[in-house]
Amino acid sequence: MDSTMEKKRYALVGTGGRSAMYIDALVSSHCETASLVAMCDLSQVRMDFHNQRISQKFKRPLVPTYKAEGFDRMIAEQKPDGVIVCTIDSLHHEYIIRAMRLGCDVISEKPMTIDAAKANAVFDAIRETGRQLRVTFNVRYMPIASKVKEIVQGGAIGRPKMVTLNWNLDTSHGADYFRRWHREKDKSGGLLVHKATHHFDVVNWWIDSYPQTVYAQGDLAFYGRENADARGERYSYDRYTGVPAAKDDPFAFRLDTDETTQGLYLNAEKETGYVRDRNVFGDNITAEDMMALTVRYRSGAILAYSLVAFSPWEGYRVSIIGDRGRLDMVDCLGPDLGAHSQPMTDGAERRIRVFPMFKKPYDVPIPSGEGSHGGGDKLLLDDLFRPIGTRVDPLNRAASHVDGAASILVGISGNESIRTGQVVRCDDLLKLP
Repeated sequence: MDSTMEKKRYALVGTGGRSAMYIDALVSSHCETASLVAMCDLSQVRMDFHNQRISQKFKRPLVPTYKAEGFDRMIAEQKPDGVIVCTIDSLHHEYIIRAMRLGCDVISEKPMTIDAAKANAVFDAIRETGRQLRVTFNVRYMPIASKVKEIVQGGAIGRPKMVTLNWNLDTSHGADYFRRWHREKDKSGGLLVHKATHHFDVVNWWIDSYPQTVYAQGDLAFYGRENADARGERYSYDRYTGVPAAKDDPFAFRLDTDETTQGLYLNAEKETGYVRDRNVFGDNITAEDMMALTVRYRSGAILAYSLVAFSPWEGYRVSIIGDRGRLDMVDCLGPDLGAHSQPMTDGAERRIRVFPMFKKPYDVPIPSGEGSHGGGDKLLLDDLFRPIGTRVDPLNRAASHVDGAASILVGISGNESIRTGQVVRCDDLLKLP
């Protein structure tokens, strides 16, 4: 690093599981260009757990900590250049706006926020303050998704006209959303916002357009007590940890078998009241677990999308048909055999095939990636924290607040369509540039 270049100073709010990626980067791999100057959370237990890791694993000094009510004081005392927001989704807008009004740029975990009113408030704050907001979409940085963008951007299939995307979450990954706060739609926006924001963002990015109208349907069809009762299943427990009756439950997730889940969640329960391992067949689930929608884009393209959160296998299939050809992409893991079984790779498949009009189809090699989310997290962190002058990306993977809003706009419109049974005009909820 240029010795004259000042490090960017970051404070982080929300120290649950996802925050570790940013904390670790700022105290290790990216510490020459950026530094973590403070952490803020409801839970001192969680912040102390991260500080213990910082000290023991990375041999770095402890980071100052502030409880949630001390957020403004943290900004005044530590003077960060930017704030990284990793709270529950329904609070993203609050900390984005407060950070901007206190003079900071913001990096927000996806989704940017969960409804139209909150999104409009974020846009108002950006206009008022002139601060910048980036939303972190690691799927853009996954090598397989980046390769699709490269092919489409290069004109191999012409102008995209029709996209079909079917995304399956298995009974491990998909079920986990129904153990956590994500199962409460007023906190997460439901899976159409929290999870599908990735999917809608990558489609928007692949075809270089924003949504115009959305029609959606969705239900809670598998998880929840009523669905279990309808199948003749009975559960006497509301959570899994420390419950002998849950010993052989394939959906069980225990917080006391892992140092991280114990440190971040089990040990913090008395302080926060948050139970991380709720029974997926319990009460108070308001998010849908299956949904389908149709999107008309400004470009005239149409998206047909589906998401299921209780599939026996994990993965997705996408086809993009243009006026000069078609691209098919498959990224499927093996079947899920339950929490007490070893992962199975039979049935795994990864490929990209291009079908040019009037020419022979061909397969496209997929670059490999290292680390979590297929290598996407590492590349995302490099893009966030390396010096601005070194950032050259012909695929334009960095997502602005407009990109963040465009992705949630599909899900927000979808939620409104499910509620009303009507086609929703996106501009009626949030006007994008």
